[in-house]
Amino acid sequence: MSGNQSILVSVYGANQICASCVNAPSSIDTYEWLQAAISRKYEKADVRYEYIDIFEPPKTDLHQEIREQVEEDELFYPVVLVNHKVVVDGIPQIKTIYQALEEVGITKA
Repeated sequence: MSGNQSILVSVYGANQICASCVNAPSSIDTYEWLQAAISRKYEKADVRYEYIDIFEPPKTDLHQEIREQVEEDELFYPVVLVNHKVVVDGIPQIKTIYQALEEVGITKA
């Protein structure tokens, strides 16, 4: 990754597991798992993380838009974004997230 550009990984979720993701990890578990997996693979990368409860999102347009898409079953939580772009929803695939990180300039340690 060039320069000091920080990458933001956002995970939108809820305390309850989504109905279609019954056997999947919780949103918080996914958030913690992503932090560990990304920091292992990209040790020197400047990655920031945020967890947003979809039932109590901040009052920004993006957060409200994600919440509405979940409520309308367009997206399933957890929803993972990289630099404010939706990468995966529902049960996340780590390879898809790694690919999105590399597309925004992150490189392996």
